[in-house]
Parts: sequence; structure tokens; C-alpha cells
Amino acid sequence: MSAAPSAYPGSAARRPAARLLAAVAAAAVLAGCATGPTANPKDPLEPFNREVAKINEDFDKGILRPVAQVYADYMPTPVQRAVENFFSNISDVYSAANNLLQGKPTRAAEDSMRVAMNSVLGIGGLIDIATPAGLPKYKEDFGQTLGVWGVPQGPYLVLPLFGPSTVRDTGGMLVDRQFDPSAYLYPVSLRNSLTGVRIVAGRAQLLGASNLLEQAALDKYSFLRDSYLQRREYLVYDGNPPEGKDTESEPSAPEAPAEGEPPAAPAKPAEPASAPAAAPAAAPAPAPAGASAPAAVPASAPAAAPQQQGPSGDIQPESQSLPVPAAEPMQRIVPGVIRIR
Repeated sequence: MSAAPSAYPGSAARRPAARLLAAVAAAAVLAGCATGPTANPKDPLEPFNREVAKINEDFDKGILRPVAQVYADYMPTPVQRAVENFFSNISDVYSAANNLLQGKPTRAAEDSMRVAMNSVLGIGGLIDIATPAGLPKYKEDFGQTLGVWGVPQGPYLVLPLFGPSTVRDTGGMLVDRQFDPSAYLYPVSLRNSLTGVRIVAGRAQLLGASNLLEQAALDKYSFLRDSYLQRREYLVYDGNPPEGKDTESEPSAPEAPAEGEPPAAPAKPAEPASAPAAAPAAAPAPAPAGASAPAAVPASAPAAAPQQQGPSGDIQPESQSLPVPAAEPMQRIVPGVIRIR
């Protein structure tokens, strides 16, 4: 006998949503385990994130990385460059929209000009004409736009198959998908094929970085998390994070004297040791009668030290060193990571 039909025809369609809610609930339960003195406040879901990162790593080693290695080894370099230019041209579309939303009309105009130039003269974006012409490429997304608007990044997340992210960047990724022209291609088989090629080509560009990461990082998860968060902050502020963050690495300038207080004079050099006392001279012979006593010769004063003129016109002794201008602090360099789009 055949099984009776379900009383709720849409129950099968609602099963994926129920599983997603169950996964979110499990993440909330695991979040309670990420407490203690060593817990990172930016990563309250660390136990859950580590499990997802392990699944992603197994998938990468078993499927994605071997396919990307074959693509990098056997696909001609001009074809790889053309594929990279094609998807880069697509990313310029939503980069222009986000630059406009961030209040950067000049950058938005440059991104729009890049799309027009590469699409028309570059055969649909297969050839990058705009970069040699002097139009810079900007990588803006809606996650950065939310950061510019003041939305906090929220907890760190590791998404299945997508990798490192945050709550803010996850929402931004969904919005960027709506600006992506490839999301509206039909038939669906063509769209899915382009998505697969995009993922494989992006993974092939990171083959060297992944090998270096496995050799250098002691804790790959912590290294990727910290690098991702620093990189996203760097992008949100266009390379100029606000003052007061990570200032310990900058050299401190010399303190200026208080207002109305004269600058402290430099320390005087140590005086040379006094010469040993000379032996007492013999008593002078008595002067002959009638001769006047010679006048006492006063001890000669030490010669005055030569003087030199300071930068403000004051006369300073030679023993006093001239003030040296303070050196400017070095410019801070922020490391970054590459994010697959």
C-alpha cells in the first residue's frame, strides 16, 4: 500500500528552514561554552566557528583545492587572466553602488567608467583596459557601507563554504548579491556554472597563500580570525583607522614642556678631573734694602669659552648642546588578507 499523502503539502519545503533554525539554536547553546579568561570578546561563538572551520577545511582539502590546482596547472595563463578580469568587472558594478552609498561620488564615477570601458573596449570585461588607462580599482561592499554608517560588526562568524565573516558582513553579502549582474542570468544552469568557475578561479589565486599559512601559523583558526577582522577594519576606514587603536606599536614623541614653563636644559658634561697640586715653591730670597717690593701678579682668569648662536638667536656656550628636532612617528602599516568574492 502506498503511504497516505501528507496533510500539509508544504511541509517538505519547510524542512530546510527548520534545519537552519535548529543550527542557529545549536550555535546559541554552544556560545555559552565560549566563556572564560581566554575567550575573545569578538568571537563569542568560537566553539561553533571552529567546528564549521574544520568542515570547511576538510571540504577544501578533499574537493576544492585539488580542482583549483588542476585549474592552475592546466588552464592557459591568458585564459585565467581573462576569467579573473571578467569577474573583476562584475564586482566593479556593486563597488560603484557602495561607493555612492558611502558618500564617495568620485570613486563611484571611476568605478562606473571602469565598467563601461572594460565592457565595451575590453570585450565584455575579458580584457582590463581601465587600469592601464589610469582608473584605480576599488573593492567596496555593503558590509563596508554598513561600517561607514556606524553599524557594529557584531560577533565573528565562520560560514559554511564561505569562510570568515561577521554578522554585519553576512548581511552585506546578501545585499551585494542583489547588485551582482550574474545573479540574474538565465537559464539557471548557466548561472550556477559561472558561480562554480568563479569559486574555483578565486581559490586558485590563493594556492600560494594557503601553503604559506599552513607552514607559518601555529593556530590557523586564530590567525585567520584576527587577520580577517583587522583587514575589514582597514577597509572600512580606507586605510586610516581612528586614533587610539593599536597605538602601542607607534613610537612615542618626546613630551612637550608645560605652558609657561621653560624647556629643560640639557645636562652639563662632566668636568675634567683637577690637575694634581704642584709642589710648594721655595721661599723667595729677601729683597735688597731700598728696593721696592714687586707688585703681586693676580692669577689669570680662565679664558672664556667660545660662544655660538642657537636657532632662536640666543647665545649659548659651546658646552651646551643645541636642541635636536623631534623625529616624526613612522607610518603604521596594517597587514591584510584576501577575501574571496
